[in-house]
Amino acid sequence: MRCHRLTILTATLLATLAGCSLFEEGEEEGGALPPDMARRADGRTATAWPTSLAEADVKKRIVRLIPAYAKDRQGWADDLHTAFKTLEVPHATQTYCAAIAIIEQESSFQADPGVPGLPNIVRRELDNRAGRYGVPSLLVNAALGKKSPDGKSYNERIDALKTEKQVNALFEDMTGELPFGRQLFADYNPVRTGGPMQVSIDFAAQQVRERNYPYPMEKKVRDEVFTRRGGVYFGSAILLDYEVPYDTITYRFADFNAGRYSSRNAAFQLALGKLTGKPLAPDGDLMRYENGQPASVPSSVEEAAIGIARQLDMSRPQIRRDLLLEKTATFGRSPLFNRVFELAEKGAKPMRRQALPQIDLKSPKISRKLTTEWFAKRVEGRYRTCLARSSGR
Repeated sequence: MRCHRLTILTATLLATLAGCSLFEEGEEEGGALPPDMARRADGRTATAWPTSLAEADVKKRIVRLIPAYAKDRQGWADDLHTAFKTLEVPHATQTYCAAIAIIEQESSFQADPGVPGLPNIVRRELDNRAGRYGVPSLLVNAALGKKSPDGKSYNERIDALKTEKQVNALFEDMTGELPFGRQLFADYNPVRTGGPMQVSIDFAAQQVRERNYPYPMEKKVRDEVFTRRGGVYFGSAILLDYEVPYDTITYRFADFNAGRYSSRNAAFQLALGKLTGKPLAPDGDLMRYENGQPASVPSSVEEAAIGIARQLDMSRPQIRRDLLLEKTATFGRSPLFNRVFELAEKGAKPMRRQALPQIDLKSPKISRKLTTEWFAKRVEGRYRTCLARSSGR
């Protein structure tokens, strides 16, 4: 399993990073990969692994792609293989390295990664919720001194918090056990993402409604997100189980952080802004939402499009109809999308249908300024390093 020998070191590195490996000489190749993972620096098209490979051989290849520092590489490989097999994602160096790069970025291959400063984060959240609902601080403090189901007081559990899984369990117990628990936390848990790939709990719940989950569901969906197997499955699904119009994998990584199709939508915002002369932030969000549903108040994007409705030869309802497709592949084929680019490109150079969303990342867990662009490029670097590992035996 070697790349062809090249006389120049730089050329060797480029070929390695492009995924020139994991094929024995004369070994047949598998099927096509998505465009964003099929480009190679040597001009060839990357393909999936041969379908004739035995499952044990596939897992051996996955193990080689996982960083050496990861504990239980075989266990991670088993979970990745199950996820890809269930989701029918092509088994390939590029697809596995995409998921591995996200795991490495989000958790350094820890199934339940630690988060610094969790006790302070939780106490601030408790104070905010109590203030919002008018629960006296004396009552809160007294309740937190009570013994919880695991035998420790809630105060002791808060002081010992190290992972999101522990925070999730804490809030679940407080909701059911404390006298004001349901008042403060009914249908509310501050932990919205978790696990080795930091997957949205809401996405995981939607995924199990639409696709078969490959493991027995012992508790709630959110509990599965915090397991290695569940986190890997749901993370692989949101990253790879959808078609994107991109030619570079960086934009898929940006979508993982900002939401599916955000990079395509950001490019649309740039085109619409150019056409209307109005500055539109390319953040990938085209509509306003309230409680997860499209708001009746138009977004700046919708207002800009309505302002040139005559130019677009579209009515206001037609514009909204297409914008409501923003989280689907269909929007990229909609009359609004195509008409905006057609007009924006008239007499000018073609515009790209992909752009890195410009979003500042905000979270109690983030202590420095980070952006979606930073995240995407950071993960891409890990992806390239993973591809380089594929040349190892």
